[in-house]
Amino acid sequence: MVGGRGARRAPGGYRGADLLRHPLQTKGSAFSEEERVALGLEGLLPWHVGSMEEQCRRIYGNLARKPDALEKFIGLAALQDRNETLFYRLLVDHLEELLPIVYTPTVGRACQEFSHIFRRARGLWITPGHRGRIRQVLGNAPCPDVRLIVVTDNERILGLGDQGAGGMGIPVGKLALYTAGAGIPPWQTLPVSLDVGTDNEALLADDLYLGWRAPRLRGPEYDSLVDEFVHAVKDRFPRAILQWEDFKKANAFRLLERYRTVLTSFNDDIQGTAAVAVAGVLAGVRATGTPLRQQRLVILGAGAAGIGIARLARETLRRAGLAGDALTAAIANLDSHGLVVDDRPIADEHKRPFAWPAAMAGAHGLGAGRPRDLIAVVKAVRPTVLIGTSGEPGTFTEEVVREMARHVERPLVFPMSNPTSKSEAVPADVIAWTGGRALVATGSPFEPVAWDGREITIGQGNNAFVFPGVGLGVMVSEAREVTDAMFSAAAERLALEVGDADLASGSLFPRVRELRRVSAAIARAVAAEASAAGVGRRLGEDEIARAVADAMWEPGYPAATAAGGA
Repeated sequence: MVGGRGARRAPGGYRGADLLRHPLQTKGSAFSEEERVALGLEGLLPWHVGSMEEQCRRIYGNLARKPDALEKFIGLAALQDRNETLFYRLLVDHLEELLPIVYTPTVGRACQEFSHIFRRARGLWITPGHRGRIRQVLGNAPCPDVRLIVVTDNERILGLGDQGAGGMGIPVGKLALYTAGAGIPPWQTLPVSLDVGTDNEALLADDLYLGWRAPRLRGPEYDSLVDEFVHAVKDRFPRAILQWEDFKKANAFRLLERYRTVLTSFNDDIQGTAAVAVAGVLAGVRATGTPLRQQRLVILGAGAAGIGIARLARETLRRAGLAGDALTAAIANLDSHGLVVDDRPIADEHKRPFAWPAAMAGAHGLGAGRPRDLIAVVKAVRPTVLIGTSGEPGTFTEEVVREMARHVERPLVFPMSNPTSKSEAVPADVIAWTGGRALVATGSPFEPVAWDGREITIGQGNNAFVFPGVGLGVMVSEAREVTDAMFSAAAERLALEVGDADLASGSLFPRVRELRRVSAAIARAVAAEASAAGVGRRLGEDEIARAVADAMWEPGYPAATAAGGA
């Protein structure tokens, strides 16, 4: 734990009380007697020299006494603010238990309560008041060598909608997972909120609200602010990767396409969610024995996540040999109006490539004037895979699931909407309605389901299985672009990381506690794809493996020196 990769530290030269207060330099009670003398710490700490293990036990015990998940979130945030190395040690050691606290579902509550639980600022807020000075504001980042940025404009936070300044909880949480899951040093990360106002009237009416108090900026003024931000990032942090996070669907697609070749960037809601879902399908192919080219997908939700899944699934099926009408018919997308068909107006540009031709809909009994809702589509298409990204709880009804199970021996049912309260179905219900035959994966964590004398594990199709490894692979390869092929490589690698024991238990994903191992494997696959495509460094397999291992920071205390700080 001490030394090796864990010894890499953010630069600094702190002493005394300043050293104790610096979250990336302090060791708290773990400073040795020699360090206390050399660094002006004598008398500033209790007598006992503790170990990191002791500190973790103390913090973990304190968390266990907090009955409420939000209170645990606040406790962990406070730990991160005062001792970041210890925070990550605790998170890595208890990842499966603490992931739902630092990220979904608890982070959703934290975003909603942001202005009421605010303790200490983390990251940067960019507002319309910074127009013309965004590069200067970025210079206030606490660390000068930023390599990874997660940015949101707060408009589509999980399934909760516009959370204004409170949306900062998402970039902070995502970056915590980059560090815990892929070892990206925390001093090279920066969470950013583009606080361009809010249309959430409850927030604007709250006298404690901390955000920009104005209706949400839109149109050319919004675009120009984002454009200034992108170019300021490119100028100020030329080696940084930028992850677009929780933008509303129209902006999500538009900004990704506009800037993905301007700045090394990707959108996790579109591309990361897609990779997780496709990985689940590929693992399902292994579990059921049904060939990939025979899979039929119905996707409820045609926003950023749903269309992102459709894009990657179509490419995956194309590589499996499907083409023409067979490829088009293999994926059916539904929005709030039902099946997306080209005989009705389609305002959203991103949906049009996945609209069924009217003749195809008619051939399936879904012609104009006929019902095109979810139950009608399930009856007509007889899907092998049902995916939910709608944010509408309970939409995978008993009727829908039973109808699907009538035609498929082992249906794959993925209610992926977050947080838990937005899930399209409860796994225990899906298991019961299918007589224990369904393979269920969810976006949020659910407890195992007891069925017919056995315990069925519900695999969590969490984007955390993809984006940390993708980010690490892009950093290691120094890729100048994040390509769709990299997400295909990530999906295929993730599916291979699902062990036979996982499949036997009913899970289509690895355990969260395996995240660092999985992230390293995905990083190697992404770096190899970048090298092969010529968008990153030319690296051999052995070079990639060494580079990935060397890049992963392990949270541990290094020896401190009087000259160099802790």
